[in-house]
Amino acid sequence: MSDEREPRTSWTFLTQHARVLLTISRDAEVRLRDLAVVCGVTERAVQAIVTDLENGGYLAHTRCGRRNHYRVVDGTHFRHPAEARHEIAGLLALFAALDSGAGSTAVPAAPSGDRHDEHP
Repeated sequence: MSDEREPRTSWTFLTQHARVLLTISRDAEVRLRDLAVVCGVTERAVQAIVTDLENGGYLAHTRCGRRNHYRVVDGTHFRHPAEARHEIAGLLALFAALDSGAGSTAVPAAPSGDRHDEHP
């Protein structure tokens, strides 16, 4: 019997909530149907996630005719206590930078105070 384990492929680093928020941050007028396709979930799941994000204060929307225009709320922080001192804007900025720097392998420097390689 081998000690090697099969790779687990059923999990990802980002939650569906993060994926929906990132997609909305890229396109404030994205339709729920298109969000569902991009995120790989049902439209009903996207509706529930958008409601969670709005109720949590991360997202707001205004109605423009038959479409919604979404806005990521500034100054919101991660929910989990381990990351609660960090604003979600950093995550959104990271992915915006990755999207605009296609092909780039440079890793952006961590903001002051967030460096894991510094020792007191």
